[in-house]
Amino acid sequence: MRDSDPANADAGIELRVWRQFLTLADTLHFGRAAGLLHITQPPLTQAIQQLERRLGTRLFERTRRSVALTPAGALMVEPVRQLLRQAATLQARARDAAAGELGRVRVGFISTVGFGPLPLWLRAFRQQQPGIAIELIEATSDVQLKALERAEIDVGFMLHAPGLAPTAPMPLQRLSLGVEPLVLALPDTAPWAAPHRLRPLTVLAQPLVIFPRSATPSLYDAVLAFYHRHGVTPAIAQEATQMQTIVNLVSAGLGLALVPEVVTQLQRPGVIYRPVPAALADGAPRCETSLLWPDAPAPAVARFVEFVRALPVRPLRYRSR
Repeated sequence: MRDSDPANADAGIELRVWRQFLTLADTLHFGRAAGLLHITQPPLTQAIQQLERRLGTRLFERTRRSVALTPAGALMVEPVRQLLRQAATLQARARDAAAGELGRVRVGFISTVGFGPLPLWLRAFRQQQPGIAIELIEATSDVQLKALERAEIDVGFMLHAPGLAPTAPMPLQRLSLGVEPLVLALPDTAPWAAPHRLRPLTVLAQPLVIFPRSATPSLYDAVLAFYHRHGVTPAIAQEATQMQTIVNLVSAGLGLALVPEVVTQLQRPGVIYRPVPAALADGAPRCETSLLWPDAPAPAVARFVEFVRALPVRPLRYRSR
């Protein structure tokens, strides 16, 4: 049985020949088809004969008075029409892709950005650039750096201590999205966590729930330096990678945590958020959020970066609860 699918036909068949076939199929008249194609009739006849030889089947039945499609020819009409329609869009798609109007951006992000403005940013970006697909990958900063190096993501929203952006073997561009304080996440059942009982020494003495140093080294070091500045080595009760998990561990009474202020958007039964006591506020740790991406990004990625750069709300600040 012969294959009449043009997608499986000889790859050497030009689109010009398929246009000639479709024009003849629509008119069923060699003379009229030749006129519409702005050629004479003999070259059209030769082109159709050569196409039939290459496909190994007749596409038209010809008599002295009429031209008709064969069953194989009739089955070819709609696939060829779709092929030519798709081909007509390729130039426009290539132009749009080169201009950054079409494409895909793989966005790595830390959970703190997801708690805050990222959903609204993505909605606005998709309204501005409907031809660019966004793929979201939630990961800690260390995982994102490796993914950028392996070209598995295109940009990454990362968390770090102010002025100490993550580094990688490859050159990276950076856009700071602002600095925010760390606040206390406390178990609401603890008597000492009440606002009128929240004493500096009591705070420093509580077990600490914290992210692993490998996830965000500069911020981990800033938190420990805060304790050391007050003459205390914190007792690490538990390490957890995700902020949601850290807050859940606090709600279970394992200890307190220092979390970015944006995490106060995550309301969890059993947890209350408080600013660092005023007596400890001098030198209290803060965190910075940055967008990082490699040099020479693809056009769609460059569009996303410029969108973020133009955002009117920076630095990132939230109200503690």
